[in-house]
Amino acid sequence: MLATAGGGVALALDNSAQDRPAATATAQRQATFAIENMTCATCPITVKKAMEGVAGVSAVTVDFAAKTARVTYDPRRANAAAIAAASTNAGYTARAIQN
Repeated sequence: MLATAGGGVALALDNSAQDRPAATATAQRQATFAIENMTCATCPITVKKAMEGVAGVSAVTVDFAAKTARVTYDPRRANAAAIAAASTNAGYTARAIQN
């Protein structure tokens, strides 16, 4: 707290905590998967839902034309093998091609 010449009070705020990363924050990872058996416009929807169902997955983008999926995930809760298995179990064989 700071006193001003007019007798008023001004507060000094410490914003430095906003500039520091949270101690519990973990960097997200991304992986790209080759997806087999996608033959129609609804196939990517099924792949996306299956991959999003894996705990720790925060984003999935499926490219039907390229037959790939790009996944963002928390490595403490998920891994590429679990994400690929979810798609495979939904009928669309997936294999990690880039991490």
